[in-house]
Amino acid sequence: MLDLNRLKALHAVHVYGSVGAAADALMVTPSAVSQQISKLERETGARLMERNGRGVRLTDAAGLLAEHAERILALVETAEADFEALRGEVVGRLNVAAFPTATRGIMPKALSVLRERHPDLWIQLIEREPERIVREVARGELDLGVIQDWLSRPMALPDGLSRATLLDDIADVALPAGHPLADAREVELAKLHGERWISSSPGTVCHDWLVFTLRNASLEPVIACMADEYPTQLALVAAGLGCAIVPRLGRDCVPAGVRLVPIVPRQSRRIYAVWRADAARRPAIRALVEALAQASSEQENAWAVS
Repeated sequence: MLDLNRLKALHAVHVYGSVGAAADALMVTPSAVSQQISKLERETGARLMERNGRGVRLTDAAGLLAEHAERILALVETAEADFEALRGEVVGRLNVAAFPTATRGIMPKALSVLRERHPDLWIQLIEREPERIVREVARGELDLGVIQDWLSRPMALPDGLSRATLLDDIADVALPAGHPLADAREVELAKLHGERWISSSPGTVCHDWLVFTLRNASLEPVIACMADEYPTQLALVAAGLGCAIVPRLGRDCVPAGVRLVPIVPRQSRRIYAVWRADAARRPAIRALVEALAQASSEQENAWAVS
């Protein structure tokens, strides 16, 4: 009988194209993936990997088996979901990912609530960028993801995914305290012509959105510094090294040398949970979405009174 974990390792190599990438997706070491495939070769009596230059590639037999593995793993997931739904108990394990700001700003409260309500549910949490989260949820490697997009530049989701909006996160422009517009009640981006900007790394949702938004305001972005964490961006603004657009969830502690000014028209991003539609009947998925919604509501209430 074929072992499911070994089939999962083979399928991951088939999907990601290398042992290293498969190991990263499965959150194990490359040697562990190689060992699983070696055992699968002994089980099947077929050669599944062969040398290809400095790396390896799957054989035709492996490609055929990987296609069957995809269907087998999907059936197992469906069976597990049906069984959990029948029992009606919030148990088992969920693999969850969130983008960094949500990992810090929403997940601690949500997971704390979930642990109190459902102590037999095990959550494994990891940080990921939104695009990768969507891919891995669609492939079944993650059970649920917390992602973001900007209302002015929404992200398309593949078929078969469900989502629930958690909150709208308004962004303001962060200016050095000595900036001429630092004490303005609001500011149009077009008035920031010639400014140096602090951005996330190229290829991230936030970097691409910033470039798109500035160009939409007829500003050609001059990126002076790049930092993926908003507290770092705020520290760079406080040092007078540029301006940044920072959402509320990303500014736990604003340095004294920074002023936050509302932007007109308003800029905001939407944060939501995504999961596979056929997993929605799992009580654990429903419980996690409820906990995320509660944590998000409490965060919005805190903003309202601050």
